[in-house]
Amino acid sequence: MNTKNNAKRYNDDFKSMVVDLYHSGSSVKDLSSEYGVSNVTIYKWIKDLTPIEGISDKEITPKDVDAIHKENLRLKQELEILKKAMVIFARK
Repeated sequence: MNTKNNAKRYNDDFKSMVVDLYHSGSSVKDLSSEYGVSNVTIYKWIKDLTPIEGISDKEITPKDVDAIHKENLRLKQELEILKKAMVIFARK
């Protein structure tokens, strides 16, 4: 049985445009009715795409923080694998 995902997919440019309009003074309610996107979705985009001040005056979004966190976990796992391999090869 095939079930299609009926969720709409929006590209990053569209999301950024909606968030920029929000920051320029448009209300979420107005944006929602104008572009046919739910309020909850727009609030999620605002949360994900609104930059926060980082180190050295660089802006970073919560989405960037999540990506950095995932990369950090992956690197830690790789390091553990390499440590175990080093022990195995040191015995030989």
